Amino acid sequence: MSDPFFEQIRARLIVSCQALEDEPLHGSDVMAKMAKAAEIGGAAAIRANGADDVRAIRQAVPLPVIGLVKRNYPDSEIYITSTRREVDELIEAGASMIAFDATRRPRPSGETLESLIAYMHSRGVKMMADISTLEESAYAASLGVDCVSTTLSGYTPYSPQDPGPDLQLIREAVRALSIPVIAEGKIWDPSQAVQALEAGAYAVVVGSAITRPQLIAERYASAIRRAAKAAQPAEQACNEGPRAHS
Repeated sequence: MSDPFFEQIRARLIVSCQALEDEPLHGSDVMAKMAKAAEIGGAAAIRANGADDVRAIRQAVPLPVIGLVKRNYPDSEIYITSTRREVDELIEAGASMIAFDATRRPRPSGETLESLIAYMHSRGVKMMADISTLEESAYAASLGVDCVSTTLSGYTPYSPQDPGPDLQLIREAVRALSIPVIAEGKIWDPSQAVQALEAGAYAVVVGSAITRPQLIAERYASAIRRAAKAAQPAEQACNEGPRAHS
């Protein structure tokens, strides 16, 4: 693929720099700094939530920015770039590519997946279709998206609920599609990122394991608590041993 964007991200890391309103690092200034840190660390592109963050990150780093908007609507489960409203916001902010929920679930305000993709085609923007199943990836590809991402596997009730990345979906999508398949979702350590590339992923997106320190700290704290709890019976046995023989 000769497109400069895809040449830049081929077999590289894309870092998702996102923090929702209830998270400690929420704020465009912080996300711009996070993106700068990701660039220094070797990221080839950034994935960002919200027009303000996209603008701030574009000013902070020379990397392409994949933009999305997470917004809740009362009449739909879809909240990643659900409608043309979000698309327009991201285009105005200068996103290099727009990521959106490409599942076939009902969209808000009567929007349809087909009409949304057609609108993005008319605006001339690159599209990353976030999918959760092979069928969804094939349908999105048939509608002319530029790439698919396994972002939503495990986040729809009908997709595999595994703790790690959906490597099987990556393999199947790579075999079935002629467009790039991006690995994203539940990638917690470098070895899993390598496994995704070995499964055929064109590039790998990592978010929480890099940019959400509260989740990183929680994983360490939980592991330490489990280890401490497992060690308690042995410690008790050692402490009680001498008394048993006195």
